[in-house]
Amino acid sequence: MQMFNPFLQTIENETHRTKVAELFTWVAETFPQLETTIKWNQPMFTDHGTFIIGFSAAKQHFSVTPEAQGLSPFVERITEADYSQTQNLFRIKWTQDIDYALLRDMIQFNIDDKADCTTFWRK
Repeated sequence: MQMFNPFLQTIENETHRTKVAELFTWVAETFPQLETTIKWNQPMFTDHGTFIIGFSAAKQHFSVTPEAQGLSPFVERITEADYSQTQNLFRIKWTQDIDYALLRDMIQFNIDDKADCTTFWRK
């Protein structure tokens, strides 16, 4: 998790920084088999060299990027959580709670779906 410290320091608001740090800790503890990396200035969790989920931060929110194929089965749940979304990511406003059950299911979906994947991104 030390790898993510430089990214966390870019989040100026201490409350926001703590929220993301707690999220990263939760992912690491819930899925201890995942590796951590930073690519394209984004903290990411990978499994056997393949992308599982990534995060980025902005002024009003932070984004969760599970790839389009990892997001599409969860569109309805993302909408129900009142998160905004695009085809490739969804955004959690700093004022919103994190739906950890949604994230757990999304991460597990990607782990299972990419079990035999030999590339970083899905083809």
